[in-house]
Amino acid sequence: MKRFAIIAVTGLFLAIFGAVFWLDTLFEEPEAHWVPSLAGEVQARSVLAVFAHPDDEQLITGLLIRARQRDGAITRIITSTRGEAGTPMPQISRIEDLGLIRHAELLKNGYALGVSEQLVWDYPDGGLEQENFERYVQRLQDQMLDWQPDLIVTFWPESGFSNHSDHITAGRAATEAVERLRQINPDQAPSSIAYVLAPRRMMSRFGGETGRIVVDQQPVPTHAMPGEAWAKIRGWSIHASQRDYVQHAYGIPPAILHRLYDKEHYFVIEFDD
Repeated sequence: MKRFAIIAVTGLFLAIFGAVFWLDTLFEEPEAHWVPSLAGEVQARSVLAVFAHPDDEQLITGLLIRARQRDGAITRIITSTRGEAGTPMPQISRIEDLGLIRHAELLKNGYALGVSEQLVWDYPDGGLEQENFERYVQRLQDQMLDWQPDLIVTFWPESGFSNHSDHITAGRAATEAVERLRQINPDQAPSSIAYVLAPRRMMSRFGGETGRIVVDQQPVPTHAMPGEAWAKIRGWSIHASQRDYVQHAYGIPPAILHRLYDKEHYFVIEFDD
């Protein structure tokens, strides 16, 4: 009986280990070139992230932290909406105050990540694509001229990481702003763009129809780097109104998910000056 118990426990252990290993492979992108810091790889001294919502910066914690700590780069974020149309998970305030709460959470997390400057604009959450695109691009272009970033980080314009229309619009506008600046004066334009991408195998397996759309629309990543999982886990505590989002979306608490999803993947374009 003791022998059978040992065999059963061993089998259970191997099954659990195999399941964890399989789950971990879903978040890998073997084709991507591994780098310790993306900002260092492209020799960026100034990084600007252009996103749509509070908590989007959670996708690039590794890039932001390592750009500052390893490379001495200045890091900045533009967040286009205050996230007022989101769903609180859990509800920690009146619904009408959600935009204010998420704005504050974003600033707090940015400070924890060592971000030098943050702008939070007041475009409508969920309605970014209905706004005047030309004015949005011009606003981004003007800010890029003021801050002179070397590296822009944003969403892939065709898929937006999650096929969210605000993500797609932010990625399109950031890309357009860079392209226009490079036509006007390449010396004052960013020299690289990095698009944060979703893990393809995970999205294909668990993302449903949205996941399949994302995988079909996004490119193969060119680079991978450490995601600083501890900062992502901390970030979901700081984003208290969205603390349970990961559990709701993936069925796994962030303390476990980010030990599997511990890398960041990017498609990088470097311009020839």
